[in-house]
Amino acid sequence: SELQHRPWASQADSKVLSEAELEEIAPRTRAPQPSLWCSCAVAKALLFRFLPILSWLPRYPVRDWLFGDIISGFSVGIMHLPQGLAYALLAGVPPVTGLYSSFYPVFLYFLFGTSRHISVGPFAVISIMIGSVTASLMPNSNFLDPVNGTNETVLNETRRDSARVELVATLTILVGIFQIALGLLQFGFVVTYLSDPLVRGYTTAAAIQVLASQLKYVFGVEVAEQSGPLSMFTAFTEICSKLPQTNVGTLVTSLIAMATIVAVKMLSAKLSSKLPMPIPIELITIIVSTGISYGAGLKAKFGIAVVGDIPSGMKPPVAPNPSYFGQMVGNAFAIAVVSYAICISLGKIFALKHGYKVNSNQELIAMGICNFMGGFFQCFSISGSMSRTLVQESTGGNSQVAGVVASILILVTILKIGQLFQALPKTILAAIVIVNLMGMFRQFTDICTLWQSNRIDLLIWLVTFVATLLLDPHLGRGVSVAFALLTVIFRTQLAHYSILGHVSNTGIYRDVAEYNTAEEIPGVKIFRSSATVYFANAELYSEALKEKKKKALKKQKKQQEKKKKEEAKKSLGRKVHVEMETKTQEPGSDCNGSGPAVVDSNGSRTELEPQASGTQKAFNEPTLESLGLKKPDLHSLILDFTSVNFVDTVCIKILKNIFRDFRELEVDVFLAGCHVSIIDQLEKGNFFSQTITKHHLFASVHDAIAYVTRGQGQSMPRPVTVSTT
Repeated sequence: SELQHRPWASQADSKVLSEAELEEIAPRTRAPQPSLWCSCAVAKALLFRFLPILSWLPRYPVRDWLFGDIISGFSVGIMHLPQGLAYALLAGVPPVTGLYSSFYPVFLYFLFGTSRHISVGPFAVISIMIGSVTASLMPNSNFLDPVNGTNETVLNETRRDSARVELVATLTILVGIFQIALGLLQFGFVVTYLSDPLVRGYTTAAAIQVLASQLKYVFGVEVAEQSGPLSMFTAFTEICSKLPQTNVGTLVTSLIAMATIVAVKMLSAKLSSKLPMPIPIELITIIVSTGISYGAGLKAKFGIAVVGDIPSGMKPPVAPNPSYFGQMVGNAFAIAVVSYAICISLGKIFALKHGYKVNSNQELIAMGICNFMGGFFQCFSISGSMSRTLVQESTGGNSQVAGVVASILILVTILKIGQLFQALPKTILAAIVIVNLMGMFRQFTDICTLWQSNRIDLLIWLVTFVATLLLDPHLGRGVSVAFALLTVIFRTQLAHYSILGHVSNTGIYRDVAEYNTAEEIPGVKIFRSSATVYFANAELYSEALKEKKKKALKKQKKQQEKKKKEEAKKSLGRKVHVEMETKTQEPGSDCNGSGPAVVDSNGSRTELEPQASGTQKAFNEPTLESLGLKKPDLHSLILDFTSVNFVDTVCIKILKNIFRDFRELEVDVFLAGCHVSIIDQLEKGNFFSQTITKHHLFASVHDAIAYVTRGQGQSMPRPVTVSTT
């Protein structure tokens, strides 16, 4: 019904213009080049773009937003404390580093970020990527000190932590440099190469690696740090071998903590409409477990490992160690891209929900500044967190003022309260990390969803998941991105090629193999590719066109043979009248060799005008008739280029060959639906010549059909005319 009620006026009698004629009537104008002059307005625009806070803070609705931002900031700050301490363990650095990473970046993002709702700070996936770097470059084996008078060694945690903090701070600064550079070069689009299935498959595999890394704290066993391919399986095998050495007190503590956190989270979700803010069960668990550990002496009586020394106060900035740059440049770039991808994805989700825009390049610069400046203050790389962002939005947060409130709460903890958590068992932090991974484990349902919707995306998800599990997280990311790009190349190479037919009473053309209502126009072939034609598939495009031509000629030959057989059968009973019938069947012949003609039902003959000069052959060019060959019924080929968004030199060469080959068969070739950019590329590629001009280009397939059918004296397909009354 949609096709039969198109409000088009009939184009049968309208003037059809080729691209050459259209440029004469409506010549194209070149867009003016942007000037590089400087003025106060330009400087102000750049300043407001670099510091978005200058544009929104003066217009901040204090009466409407301030109370909600304070409540939201307090709620998010409460979440920052346990997550900062827990994710520091994943990164392999002291817990206070996690508190620093929850303070400095949050305040810096308030100044430079463009998203109003996301909560930046430590994130589990980024922390595990950092942890793999610290484990490979600064393993525990480098910090073993001999015990006096024995052959035994003991781990010097103070020296190890100091070296790892320097390493992680340098890594964070390098991540920030990459992000700032990419942002200034307007490379915010780089995240588009990380598709949603790729990111979700990667984070799901990373969640399993995080879980495996926390099992040693759950069971209370000592496990050697592993890095590189298959490191997760090696660590898991070692943990299983040491299960008989499990610290029962540690295991019981972690199980009780996980059961409590899960139960309260489920209750909080069920009562979310009645509660002003989610129950801060992680913070409550930390406070209660710290009090029990300190009062009952869990470390001395049961050997439960605790956090240990947490220095109070702020540390002065420290310069990075440039000698580490060469060893971690690849890891730094991987962390920079992944952390930005997660952050911008969250930012766009909530921007779309609340009706504002997020500048992707400015977000990249903001993330870079947070990491670059934070690295000088012993922070590790950060990203956006879905759990904290949801809490910030659901508790009434409307701007990054909530982040400032959260950072103030963290600052108070660093200055005064941090030392109170020295007796906190590490297994509690592991329990918090594991429970917070539940959301990522739900991403396994993507397998069923993608199986039904898109098998290629499912393959990307599975390859990313398996590669990240088997290989190092950085290697897994590289393999997954390479595979995703290969699928794009394969999909363009394996494009769908079709012959189009006209849908009656419309100006629409569809694949004749898929639409029964689409009928081919006699003597005309309309060829379409579902993908751009470029060097990777240009030969396939040409071969597919030849194959379609062979099938069409084969079908035509079968029809002619079938017609001959039917005529032969009919002629058996009419042998006596053969000569009479032969004479009466020649009213349309022309003994004078004139042009084509049409014979109507009354037997009258009407001469047709020759086709437009733009498609005539050269005067001295040999024809099939002069060579004694039969001319095929096909007289025109239309290449539908509506799906093509660029052409290269290989494509132009293939097109020239197509024009030449079909011209030898006295078949005219036309291009339809070429965008202006395609025409420019054809001009620069020297595509046009004396035999191929812009008279062969038309704005649409329907215009090309109108031109061809009129030139051949055929009736043009007429779209339906709908009366306005």
